[in-house]
Amino acid sequence: MIDDYEDGNALAGPLSEILAFDVTTADARCACCARTGPVATLRLYTRAPGLVARCPACEEVVLRMVRTPEAAWLDMRGITALRIPLP
Repeated sequence: MIDDYEDGNALAGPLSEILAFDVTTADARCACCARTGPVATLRLYTRAPGLVARCPACEEVVLRMVRTPEAAWLDMRGITALRIPLP
């Protein structure tokens, strides 16, 4: 597999359209391997129908986002917990 991805920081713009906080600063726990780390460290693939973020440890899909003109679809079933820092 060719490593043709961006880091999770690239999720900041698209997710800021539907979430009221900077999700890249949150810690996500992978449902597959239990790795916990900042969303900014996920591997983001953009050459799919939408955005696909994978765990940097086990490469499982943890987040998918697809946008249509009418709605945004967010699938986070690969994340068991999301720790959001409070100001």
